[in-house]
Amino acid sequence: MKKALRIGLAALAVATVGTATAVFTNSGFTSDEYASTPFVQTAVLKRGASGGEVKELQRRLKMWGYYNGAVDGIYGSGTVAAVKSFQKKNGLKVDGVAGKATFAALGMNDSVKALENQGSNSNYTSSDLYLLAKTIYAEARGESYTGQVAVGAVILNRVASSSFPNTISGVVYQKGAFTAVSDGQINLTPNQTAMNAAQDAMNGWDPTYGCIYYYNPAVATSSWIFGRQTVTTIGKHVFAI
Repeated sequence: MKKALRIGLAALAVATVGTATAVFTNSGFTSDEYASTPFVQTAVLKRGASGGEVKELQRRLKMWGYYNGAVDGIYGSGTVAAVKSFQKKNGLKVDGVAGKATFAALGMNDSVKALENQGSNSNYTSSDLYLLAKTIYAEARGESYTGQVAVGAVILNRVASSSFPNTISGVVYQKGAFTAVSDGQINLTPNQTAMNAAQDAMNGWDPTYGCIYYYNPAVATSSWIFGRQTVTTIGKHVFAI
Protein backbone atom coordinates (compact mmCIF):
# COMPACT_ATOMS: atom_id res chain seq x y z
CA MET A 1 0.00 0.00 0.00
CA LYS A 2 2.75 2.47 0.92
CA LYS A 3 4.55 1.79 -2.37
CA ALA A 4 1.40 2.31 -4.41
CA LEU A 5 0.49 5.50 -2.54
CA ARG A 6 3.92 7.14 -2.90
CA ILE A 7 4.31 6.39 -6.60
CA GLY A 8 0.64 6.69 -7.55
CA LEU A 9 0.38 10.28 -6.33
CA ALA A 10 3.00 11.41 -8.83
CA ALA A 11 0.68 11.22 -11.84
CA LEU A 12 -1.89 13.44 -10.15
CA ALA A 13 0.82 15.84 -9.07
CA VAL A 14 1.91 16.45 -12.67
CA ALA A 15 -1.47 18.01 -13.30
CA THR A 16 -1.78 19.90 -10.03
CA VAL A 17 1.75 20.93 -9.10
CA GLY A 18 1.25 24.35 -10.63
CA THR A 19 -1.28 25.24 -7.94
CA ALA A 20 -0.27 23.01 -5.04
CA THR A 21 2.12 24.43 -2.47
CA ALA A 22 3.54 22.65 0.58
CA VAL A 23 2.42 24.21 3.84
CA PHE A 24 5.98 24.65 5.05
CA THR A 25 6.96 26.86 2.12
CA ASN A 26 4.31 29.46 2.99
CA SER A 27 4.90 29.48 6.71
CA GLY A 28 5.85 33.10 7.26
CA PHE A 29 9.37 32.29 8.44
CA THR A 30 12.45 31.32 6.49
CA SER A 31 13.45 27.77 5.63
CA ASP A 32 16.67 28.36 7.57
CA GLU A 33 14.64 29.23 10.67
CA TYR A 34 12.51 26.15 10.24
CA ALA A 35 15.51 23.92 9.60
CA SER A 36 17.26 25.07 12.76
CA THR A 37 14.31 24.21 14.99
CA PRO A 38 13.94 20.72 16.49
CA PHE A 39 11.81 18.52 14.28
CA VAL A 40 8.52 17.33 15.71
CA GLN A 41 8.55 13.58 16.31
CA THR A 42 4.75 13.36 16.27
CA ALA A 43 2.23 15.41 14.35
CA VAL A 44 0.07 15.90 17.48
CA LEU A 45 0.99 19.22 19.11
CA LYS A 46 0.20 20.22 22.69
CA ARG A 47 1.51 22.39 25.53
CA GLY A 48 5.30 22.09 25.75
CA ALA A 49 5.87 21.29 22.06
CA SER A 50 8.23 23.48 20.06
CA GLY A 51 9.60 23.86 16.55
CA GLY A 52 8.69 24.85 13.04
CA GLU A 53 5.35 23.10 13.01
CA VAL A 54 4.27 25.05 16.09
CA LYS A 55 5.31 28.27 14.33
CA GLU A 56 3.11 27.36 11.38
CA LEU A 57 0.21 26.64 13.72
CA GLN A 58 0.70 30.00 15.46
CA ARG A 59 1.02 31.86 12.18
CA ARG A 60 -2.29 30.52 10.91
CA LEU A 61 -4.10 31.15 14.18
CA LYS A 62 -2.73 34.70 14.26
CA MET A 63 -3.69 35.35 10.64
CA TRP A 64 -7.30 34.43 11.45
CA GLY A 65 -7.45 36.43 14.69
CA TYR A 66 -7.33 33.65 17.25
CA TYR A 67 -3.79 34.27 18.48
CA ASN A 68 -2.10 37.56 19.39
CA GLY A 69 1.19 36.34 20.86
CA ALA A 70 4.63 35.95 19.32
CA VAL A 71 5.13 33.41 16.55
CA ASP A 72 8.00 31.84 18.45
CA GLY A 73 7.46 28.12 17.95
CA ILE A 74 6.70 27.53 21.65
CA TYR A 75 3.37 25.88 22.47
CA GLY A 76 2.54 27.79 25.66
CA SER A 77 -0.64 28.89 27.40
CA GLY A 78 -1.39 31.52 24.75
CA THR A 79 -1.24 28.95 21.97
CA VAL A 80 -3.39 26.53 23.97
CA ALA A 81 -6.03 29.23 24.46
CA ALA A 82 -5.95 30.13 20.77
CA VAL A 83 -6.33 26.50 19.70
CA LYS A 84 -9.27 26.08 22.08
CA SER A 85 -10.93 29.18 20.68
CA PHE A 86 -10.41 27.95 17.11
CA GLN A 87 -11.73 24.50 17.99
CA LYS A 88 -14.84 25.91 19.64
CA LYS A 89 -15.57 28.18 16.68
CA ASN A 90 -15.20 25.29 14.22
CA GLY A 91 -17.19 22.68 16.11
CA LEU A 92 -14.19 20.56 17.08
CA LYS A 93 -13.36 18.87 20.37
CA VAL A 94 -12.13 21.69 22.62
CA ASP A 95 -8.97 20.38 24.31
CA GLY A 96 -6.23 22.80 23.23
CA VAL A 97 -4.40 19.96 21.46
CA ALA A 98 -3.67 20.26 17.73
CA GLY A 99 -4.41 16.89 16.17
CA LYS A 100 -5.66 15.65 12.82
CA ALA A 101 -9.06 17.38 12.89
CA THR A 102 -7.58 20.72 13.99
CA PHE A 103 -4.79 20.52 11.42
CA ALA A 104 -7.33 19.77 8.68
CA ALA A 105 -9.51 22.72 9.69
CA LEU A 106 -6.43 24.96 9.65
CA GLY A 107 -5.40 23.69 6.22
CA MET A 108 -2.14 22.21 7.55
CA ASN A 109 -2.21 19.34 5.08
CA ASP A 110 1.38 18.18 5.59
CA SER A 111 0.71 17.81 9.31
CA VAL A 112 -2.42 15.79 8.56
CA LYS A 113 -0.39 13.49 6.32
CA ALA A 114 2.34 13.14 8.91
CA LEU A 115 -0.22 12.09 11.50
CA GLU A 116 -1.88 9.67 9.08
CA ASN A 117 1.53 8.18 8.28
CA GLN A 118 2.62 8.05 11.91
CA GLY A 119 4.41 4.78 12.40
CA SER A 120 5.08 4.39 8.67
CA ASN A 121 8.78 5.02 9.36
CA SER A 122 8.85 2.44 12.16
CA ASN A 123 10.75 0.06 9.91
CA TYR A 124 13.62 2.54 9.69
CA THR A 125 16.45 2.51 12.19
CA SER A 126 18.62 5.31 13.53
CA SER A 127 21.28 4.11 11.10
CA ASP A 128 18.82 4.56 8.24
CA LEU A 129 18.08 8.09 9.42
CA TYR A 130 21.76 8.93 9.63
CA LEU A 131 22.52 7.51 6.17
CA LEU A 132 19.59 9.43 4.70
CA ALA A 133 20.89 12.61 6.34
CA LYS A 134 24.39 11.94 5.01
CA THR A 135 23.04 11.55 1.51
CA ILE A 136 20.95 14.70 1.76
CA TYR A 137 23.94 16.66 3.04
CA ALA A 138 26.24 15.30 0.35
CA GLU A 139 23.78 15.78 -2.50
CA ALA A 140 21.86 18.93 -1.54
CA ARG A 141 23.45 20.91 1.28
CA GLY A 142 23.44 24.04 -0.93
CA GLU A 143 19.70 23.75 -1.55
CA SER A 144 16.82 25.24 0.45
CA TYR A 145 15.40 23.24 3.33
CA THR A 146 12.48 22.14 1.16
CA GLY A 147 14.96 21.08 -1.51
CA GLN A 148 16.85 18.96 1.01
CA VAL A 149 13.67 17.26 2.22
CA ALA A 150 12.82 16.63 -1.44
CA VAL A 151 16.07 14.71 -2.01
CA GLY A 152 15.33 12.60 1.04
CA ALA A 153 11.81 11.97 -0.24
CA VAL A 154 13.13 10.73 -3.59
CA ILE A 155 15.32 8.18 -1.79
CA LEU A 156 12.36 6.97 0.27
CA ASN A 157 10.16 6.85 -2.84
CA ARG A 158 12.75 4.58 -4.42
CA VAL A 159 12.71 2.34 -1.37
CA ALA A 160 8.93 2.09 -1.79
CA SER A 161 9.19 1.36 -5.52
CA SER A 162 9.52 -2.18 -6.87
CA SER A 163 11.98 -0.82 -9.45
CA PHE A 164 14.65 -0.11 -6.82
CA PRO A 165 16.23 -1.82 -3.81
CA ASN A 166 13.90 -1.91 -0.81
CA THR A 167 16.28 -0.45 1.76
CA ILE A 168 17.81 3.00 2.15
CA SER A 169 21.34 1.62 2.01
CA GLY A 170 20.45 -0.42 -1.07
CA VAL A 171 19.11 2.68 -2.84
CA VAL A 172 21.97 4.96 -1.80
CA TYR A 173 24.71 2.53 -2.73
CA GLN A 174 23.13 1.22 -5.91
CA LYS A 175 25.82 1.43 -8.57
CA GLY A 176 25.85 4.77 -10.36
CA ALA A 177 22.80 6.10 -8.51
CA PHE A 178 24.32 9.05 -6.65
CA THR A 179 27.31 11.23 -7.50
CA ALA A 180 28.00 11.75 -3.81
CA VAL A 181 28.78 8.06 -3.41
CA SER A 182 31.18 7.92 -6.34
CA ASP A 183 33.07 11.08 -5.39
CA GLY A 184 33.22 10.30 -1.67
CA GLN A 185 31.07 13.15 -0.37
CA ILE A 186 28.76 10.55 1.17
CA ASN A 187 31.38 10.27 3.92
CA LEU A 188 30.93 13.87 5.07
CA THR A 189 29.28 14.43 8.45
CA PRO A 190 25.73 15.77 8.06
CA ASN A 191 24.68 18.92 9.91
CA GLN A 192 21.52 19.36 11.98
CA THR A 193 19.64 20.76 9.00
CA ALA A 194 20.23 17.56 7.03
CA MET A 195 19.22 15.47 10.05
CA ASN A 196 15.98 17.44 10.38
CA ALA A 197 15.32 17.14 6.64
CA ALA A 198 15.82 13.38 6.80
CA GLN A 199 13.39 13.09 9.71
CA ASP A 200 10.80 15.25 7.94
CA ALA A 201 11.06 13.05 4.85
CA MET A 202 10.60 9.95 7.00
CA ASN A 203 7.61 11.59 8.66
CA GLY A 204 5.90 11.79 5.28
CA TRP A 205 6.68 15.24 3.88
CA ASP A 206 7.24 14.80 0.15
CA PRO A 207 7.67 18.09 -1.75
CA THR A 208 8.23 16.06 -4.95
CA TYR A 209 4.77 14.46 -5.02
CA GLY A 210 6.16 10.94 -5.40
CA CYS A 211 9.15 11.48 -7.68
CA ILE A 212 11.86 8.83 -7.99
CA TYR A 213 14.42 10.87 -9.93
CA TYR A 214 16.07 14.27 -9.59
CA TYR A 215 18.87 15.99 -11.46
CA ASN A 216 20.60 19.30 -11.94
CA PRO A 217 20.14 20.20 -15.64
CA ALA A 218 23.23 22.42 -15.54
CA VAL A 219 25.56 19.51 -14.84
CA ALA A 220 23.67 16.35 -15.82
CA THR A 221 25.44 14.40 -18.54
CA SER A 222 22.99 11.57 -19.20
CA SER A 223 20.56 12.30 -22.02
CA TRP A 224 18.31 9.58 -20.61
CA ILE A 225 17.38 11.57 -17.52
CA PHE A 226 16.13 14.50 -19.62
CA GLY A 227 13.47 12.20 -21.02
CA ARG A 228 11.82 11.60 -17.66
CA GLN A 229 8.52 13.38 -17.00
CA THR A 230 9.11 16.49 -14.89
CA VAL A 231 6.83 17.00 -11.89
CA THR A 232 8.39 20.00 -10.16
CA THR A 233 11.57 22.05 -9.85
CA ILE A 234 12.99 23.02 -6.46
CA GLY A 235 16.12 25.16 -6.48
CA LYS A 236 18.63 23.72 -8.90
CA HIS A 237 17.04 20.28 -9.00
CA VAL A 238 14.41 18.99 -11.40
CA PHE A 239 12.28 16.20 -9.92
CA ALA A 240 10.78 13.62 -12.22
CA ILE A 241 9.02 10.28 -12.52
